[in-house]
Amino acid sequence: MLTGRESLVRLIGRRRRSPLPAALALALAVPPSRSLQDDAADAEREAAAGGSSSGGGDVAVAAGWVACPVCGESIRGTDYCVNTHLDICLTRGTKRKLTQSTLLDFSFSKKDTADPALNSLNDSNEAEHMEQTDRNVSSDGAFLSLNNDKVNSKGSANASSPGCLHGSPDISETCDTCLPPDALLAYMENTANNGVVKKFLSHMPSTDATSSTIGLLSVTDSSNSVVVDTVIVGRRFHENIELQEGASITLLRDPQNAKDPDAIKVLYAGYECEQMLGYLPRELAKVLAPLLDRHYIECEGCVVGVPEQQLDHVPIQLKCQKYTDENESYDDLKHPQFLWENFIGAVGNGNLLQPSSTRYQTNFSLMITDVMANHSHLFSDKEKSFLGYIDMISCMDDLSNYDLKEVIDVLSVPEMKEILKELQKNNVSCTRRHELLSTLLSLYHNGTCTILPKRILRTCIRISDVADELLWRVQMLFFLNGDQDLSSFLLVDLGLVRFPVYACTISHRVFQERNDLLQYEEAIQVAQVMDQSLDNSNMEMVTRCIELSEKRLSTAPKEENATRAEPPPSFFSRFSASLVYSKILTLGASVYERDRRYTDAIRVLKRLLSTVASDRKRGYWALRLSVDLEHMNRSNESLSIAEAGVIDPWVRAGSKIALQRRVVRLSKPPRRWKVPSYANAVTKNIKEVNIEGRPLNCETGAKNVFYGYDGELCGVEQLALQYYADEGGGWRGTHSEGGIWMTIFGLLMWDAIFSDVPDVFQTKFQTAPLDLETDEFYRSRKDLIESQLKKIQDGIAEEILISSWELHQGTSCRGVNWDRHSLTDLRAAVVCTGGHRLASLLRHLALDYRSWSSGMPDLLLWRFLDERGGGEAKLVEVKGPRDQLSEQQRAWILVLMDFGFDVEVCKIAENEKDGLFQSPGHLTMIGASIPTAQNSYVWAKPTMSIGQ
Repeated sequence: MLTGRESLVRLIGRRRRSPLPAALALALAVPPSRSLQDDAADAEREAAAGGSSSGGGDVAVAAGWVACPVCGESIRGTDYCVNTHLDICLTRGTKRKLTQSTLLDFSFSKKDTADPALNSLNDSNEAEHMEQTDRNVSSDGAFLSLNNDKVNSKGSANASSPGCLHGSPDISETCDTCLPPDALLAYMENTANNGVVKKFLSHMPSTDATSSTIGLLSVTDSSNSVVVDTVIVGRRFHENIELQEGASITLLRDPQNAKDPDAIKVLYAGYECEQMLGYLPRELAKVLAPLLDRHYIECEGCVVGVPEQQLDHVPIQLKCQKYTDENESYDDLKHPQFLWENFIGAVGNGNLLQPSSTRYQTNFSLMITDVMANHSHLFSDKEKSFLGYIDMISCMDDLSNYDLKEVIDVLSVPEMKEILKELQKNNVSCTRRHELLSTLLSLYHNGTCTILPKRILRTCIRISDVADELLWRVQMLFFLNGDQDLSSFLLVDLGLVRFPVYACTISHRVFQERNDLLQYEEAIQVAQVMDQSLDNSNMEMVTRCIELSEKRLSTAPKEENATRAEPPPSFFSRFSASLVYSKILTLGASVYERDRRYTDAIRVLKRLLSTVASDRKRGYWALRLSVDLEHMNRSNESLSIAEAGVIDPWVRAGSKIALQRRVVRLSKPPRRWKVPSYANAVTKNIKEVNIEGRPLNCETGAKNVFYGYDGELCGVEQLALQYYADEGGGWRGTHSEGGIWMTIFGLLMWDAIFSDVPDVFQTKFQTAPLDLETDEFYRSRKDLIESQLKKIQDGIAEEILISSWELHQGTSCRGVNWDRHSLTDLRAAVVCTGGHRLASLLRHLALDYRSWSSGMPDLLLWRFLDERGGGEAKLVEVKGPRDQLSEQQRAWILVLMDFGFDVEVCKIAENEKDGLFQSPGHLTMIGASIPTAQNSYVWAKPTMSIGQ
């Protein structure tokens, strides 16, 4: 994967379906006008790639782009770019596989007449940001159209500013019913009086609109009986029982249920043999079970509807009657009365909502309430009003007014075959997608099958573009990342995920102004276009994204460094447009280097180094710039860049080691006469162990696979573990690549990580503070961290580890893997490492978690020396026959050696002939004899060496 691609994908999160705003689509559409400098740069790139220029002026521009004969994409006309693109196209086939669309991607809603009360949403937003839009368009120049179908056909009247909703369909076009004008005006009048949340909640539809809701309560007699509408769940276990509408049902407690001791069965009433239909929902059973167990209540009911799908929830109605006994005293009635009131209160408060659409609506309302309470300054009044109206989808049962071909086209081939088989009552002869589509359409149009629309779509919903934009913004503000959405609530409700407990002490908001948010949204959209274009090998669009990001980044510092009364914390920079554009350009430089466009890569890297002053990527940028300059035979400049990078305070870990090694290599006389002071440190000897093994494959680029001690196939790391467990000294260990150290860090530093520090926790769905990967993490908690490290150094790390494991087991925390590492292995690692070395390592991670959270040695080995618990540990980096140490791995090894760890590199070499003598059930090697399984192979005698 290209360097920076994975980081950009994580930043984007889930891709957005909505079209680009008009202004951004325009900015990414037409190639910028070319200049003499561009032509000179093209000539230089051609010379560097070994090609020849095709002329100058307009002729050169016309010949610079060609159409791919395979996929039709426009690509640069250089031999290298054409050949590379053709290799990619031919590898994936002659036809690009289109992403399967869903029903939510299409416009099925009826086009109602626009409502003047709501038509002004786009107009007000347009006026609010027209100045910014004009500035963006004028600065970017004219661009050729990217996805013309997604640019609003209304033209400049609907041109949107970055991240805004202009250019999206009008609200009235996507909702069957809208807020009445008087309600809208009443809401807007109250927003000035801090009544935003209350008013927008008043416009939310009640749960009465949901069909099978547990919380719907009909009180027949407030003191003695209650009628509850609920559902039967767990139908998949009893799907063979036929349901009858109006059939009487009864309840039976199931206290022996292994999964829920409060479980209540639902049975058909009046049958000799019990016919179980399912269970009551868990929330209802929890408050109803105590009353049934003590015989304080009697319940009966009936089935009020039969679902269309066999396994769907079955709507029922229960009548719960409380027992009364005039002879019972007040004390006897006190406890049952409390249970009854608890039951009534739970039902009346709507706490018994079923885990379906009603539960989702509750979570959705909670999310919007939180965002509007804390981030209302980021929304316009019209957007707040729209968010107050939850019904953002259009439901329909009649498809007569819509394009049936568009609807059928979203079906898969198996689904089309199944429908066609049902309609024709015979086998389907056609198999190709276009044939199935044509057959279905012909059956419908000639009147043979008029029920086709209902068969395809019993209920079709479409999310409007306006709603999609606003919901994306709400979710991003609530979760502060692109990976989480409403499903996070569901995971918590089901008990599959548990988030840590911490205090949200908020003194600053992530986005202080609306313009900051809009710029960040636009940057994310550019990043998504970049990612999609790389998937489609659309290098022309990739180049446009890079060039646009350069322009945005060059103007961002002036806007973001504007004087503010109270500047936000430095770790909020991760939510800035500048960071997103820097990630796009980092990936762009990698793309240019892959295509050997070193002049473009040098330009991008220089732009990053001159614009972004404080970023951990500065080391990578300086390193790549130095390498690219050397590719262009500019060695003196390459050396100067490397020397400047070495003294840059933001250049750390592997990047710093790499730059130091480059300086040592390039600074030979006559360029430099003085030897750098760090020359001996970066060339320090690292202990190596060389072992030989019999490989399964010897292909270059293929994963190394060897035969192990037991004759089974394994990778190089497992082979090394087997060696150290036997001949290597009886070590036990794990292959974790640093994962075990991240888990130990999280458990031992749990209290420091989740301590009460202002602004680091903004939501209840975080697994780490926002400043974990910054220098602020250690500075803000220095006393607490050092106090914990002192305890670890004094030898009580094992006790802290056990206590933290028992207290927090299963709780999500950045870096902690509960499933991969057992408590036994963690205790052994902590004890054998020793308090002093362990404290030094953890302090190193706390000081700079981001720079040092990767690149640790593959293996952690330990062994106990005596019965009293004394032990020792060893860290091993394993390398296959053609592998080399990365600079990050080298940096870690040197640091661990300074901390006093026993560290070595285990190199595995291939040996298919020498040193192997096979005999049934026994293998003799040079200098050793090891019993093995019959016809198995192991490595020959290991050798020791010292190398750099």
